[in-house]
Amino acid sequence: MAEAVYILCALTSVACAVLLLRGYSRSQVRLLLWSGLCFVLLAISNLVLFVDLVVMPGMDLSLIRSSIGLVGVATLLYGLIWDVQ
Repeated sequence: MAEAVYILCALTSVACAVLLLRGYSRSQVRLLLWSGLCFVLLAISNLVLFVDLVVMPGMDLSLIRSSIGLVGVATLLYGLIWDVQ
C-alpha cells in the first residue's frame, strides 16, 4: 500500500508541475515558472523516495532525496524573494 502512495505523490507533483509550467508558457508570470520548477524537483524527490524504499531498500538515499527537496524549495524561495517585478 505504501508503494502506491509514493507513486501517487510523484504523479501529483508531476501534474502540478505540468499545470504550473503550462500556465507560465501562456501568461509569462515568473512566479508560475519558479513554482513549476519547484514541483519538478519535488517530483524527482518523490521518485528517489520510491527507489530508496521500494526498489533498493538496502541503500540509503535519504541524503540525495533531501538535497533534491531542499533545492526545490530553495528555487521557489528564490523566486518569491529575489524575482520581484
